[in-house]
Amino acid sequence: MTSQQSTEPFAAAIGSRNRVNVAAKRPGSSKLRRRFRGLAPYTFISPFYIIFGIFGVFPILYTFWIALHDWNPLGEPEFTGTKNFVNLATDPRFWNATKNTFSIWFISTIPQLFLALGLATLLNHQLLKVKTGFRMIVLSPQVTSVLAVGIVFSQLFGRDFGLINTALVEPFGFERVDFQVGTWSSHVAVSTMVMWRWIGYNSLIYLASMQSIPKSLYECASIDGASRFRQFIHVTIPQLRSTIIFTVIVSTIGGMQIFAEPLVFAGIGGAQGGSKRQFQTLTMFLYEQGFERFKFGYASAIAWALFLIIVLFALLNYFVTQRIAQDEK
Repeated sequence: MTSQQSTEPFAAAIGSRNRVNVAAKRPGSSKLRRRFRGLAPYTFISPFYIIFGIFGVFPILYTFWIALHDWNPLGEPEFTGTKNFVNLATDPRFWNATKNTFSIWFISTIPQLFLALGLATLLNHQLLKVKTGFRMIVLSPQVTSVLAVGIVFSQLFGRDFGLINTALVEPFGFERVDFQVGTWSSHVAVSTMVMWRWIGYNSLIYLASMQSIPKSLYECASIDGASRFRQFIHVTIPQLRSTIIFTVIVSTIGGMQIFAEPLVFAGIGGAQGGSKRQFQTLTMFLYEQGFERFKFGYASAIAWALFLIIVLFALLNYFVTQRIAQDEK
């Protein structure tokens, strides 16, 4: 190999490095790089905000625009201003649906969270075997079709051949209960369906949070002579405060939007929630006005009322929990 051939790679490397240095010294190249570095983070997260704006913010704003019209798909929309909101405020069907929604939410959410907390405690017990299997069983309601759940529970709460009446009502000498006819009984039936579906989900959230609690806290409590129950009250519950706040807010949002369970429980013509609207929720009332009576403007006003109720409840939960946390400090 000649000396000329051996120096060719070094010359090529030196030449390429010089070209890079020259390019780096070009005016404006450093400014472009700095600008790109400043915009890069926003570029990476922009897909989320673009999708959220298209499928989240725009529908909400467009729904408000529809609520200002007498909007029927068979005719031309007519601008009516706040007429739909005024009519909604004086509509007894709306207040009945609001009352039913709050009643079902209260009956289903509060017992559900307590039962989920107890179930998570059992799943977190040291003596429990086959923990993975039990956790899969607990989560099985989440992969079950809502339609199937509604059909099964409708049969369980049936008046003539329902298992609840046959096993729990008749043996004690009571008359059979028609769960669909009564207001209180229908709320209990629908709440039971909601509880069965979401207890496992919330229990796994609590379980994940319990497993992150340091073992040293329980050891210190045991040394001080605290029983299992006192450890649960004074160690577990305070450590789960943020998780409990999360589940309460999420359960409130979901409870205000309950739709599938009462609709399937009602059967044919179920959007009215029974013959006397005894378990019609806000979302069912919205569905009835929008997709059965084709009053899209009025349905949009109901949607905005539901949106404001959910926002107010979320803010109320937040301020209450923050106040409790400050008082404990």
